[in-house]
Amino acid sequence: MLRALFTGLFLFVTALAAHAQDVLAPNPDIEATIGGQFDAFRAGDVAEAWTHASPNIQRLFGSSETFGRMVEQGYPMVWAPGQVDFIDLQSFGGVLVQRVQVIDGAGNAHYLGYQMIQTEAGWKINGVQILPAPQVAA
Repeated sequence: MLRALFTGLFLFVTALAAHAQDVLAPNPDIEATIGGQFDAFRAGDVAEAWTHASPNIQRLFGSSETFGRMVEQGYPMVWAPGQVDFIDLQSFGGVLVQRVQVIDGAGNAHYLGYQMIQTEAGWKINGVQILPAPQVAA
């Protein structure tokens, strides 16, 4: 299972690096999907957070419990987020990535890339990558 996860993340990162980015207009439905998952994690409702994951992610992890353990261990800033700000929506060769800044409980900023896909049930999260902090111009 972890091998499939790493393969998926490798393909996601490769897609990001291989294609020029286009910044798109904000998409309230995408932001609502991601925000809904953050709200569910804040409330301790892993089953609800699971509903925001794509069918691919759900197949990969198999259950909301396994998914929740992965998020708790690998993405503590998502598991227990403080402030969440949507930065921008980008397209990398057709792959939609919503960049998000999360301030954790200790006041540390984290930058995440949420790969989004549209399904018959609406927008779903198809992967999350921890991004480097943006460069600050002097």
